[in-house]
Amino acid sequence: MKILNRRRERSVANAVIRDPELHTVMDEHGGVRSVQAADVTMPIAELESIWSPMHLERLARTYWKYLSRVFLGLIRVSYSETERAVVLVTRPFVLLRFHAPEYEMSADRGIVKWRIRDGILVDKPGRGGDGYLELDVRRCPDEGDRATVHVEVEIANFYPAVATWVARWFYQQTQSRIHVLVTHGFLRSLARLELEESAVGRFAALAPDVDTDASTRPRTEDRGESAEEVTVGDTPWPVVGGLVVAVLAIGLSVAVRERRT
Repeated sequence: MKILNRRRERSVANAVIRDPELHTVMDEHGGVRSVQAADVTMPIAELESIWSPMHLERLARTYWKYLSRVFLGLIRVSYSETERAVVLVTRPFVLLRFHAPEYEMSADRGIVKWRIRDGILVDKPGRGGDGYLELDVRRCPDEGDRATVHVEVEIANFYPAVATWVARWFYQQTQSRIHVLVTHGFLRSLARLELEESAVGRFAALAPDVDTDASTRPRTEDRGESAEEVTVGDTPWPVVGGLVVAVLAIGLSVAVRERRT
């Protein structure tokens, strides 16, 4: 937990986890819906300075960067013109593949949605279906000089392959718990208000005072993207190598001790 919530002393805002009571459920067909949420409170001026399509895009990039950092860069996110792929180090080990993100922005709400396409972690019923991963940011009524946004990370209609390969209880005790832990870490990290620069920059050219009325919501299809593939995440191989050596050393020590006894 310390790794997921480090540098708390640099917090600009306050982030409090607000998960719904039934935050993770699996239906009778194996479809999973999991929602993690937090209320992030900050000075009104801070919120006004980042309430724009450009910063919504940067929030999405921050989520992927956080995911990669937590897993020491072994998990990376590959951006292309038509998709986002969560890969284990490199292709062809694609754990999750999404269609390009869809954006919606209004005066009090911002949404980024990635529709699930396929991947090693996705069982057949969930490939090319209506599953998605979504970031939903909603402004709450201001209180004095402070403003609060409710941030939700939702994955819905996701069919985990491991639940079929092994068992549902195994998914619930492993992959599901890891997802919740990592997402909570991401939500808490928002207290620092440190958003990564976008890897695509779709909305970078928009003026800061862009009209964010619901009738003029910027959507994915409104702007093109570079055909050049971009990968988010770097693997600190010296650290990974050190961990591998440590694990091997511990295993060797245990084996020698057992042999002596």
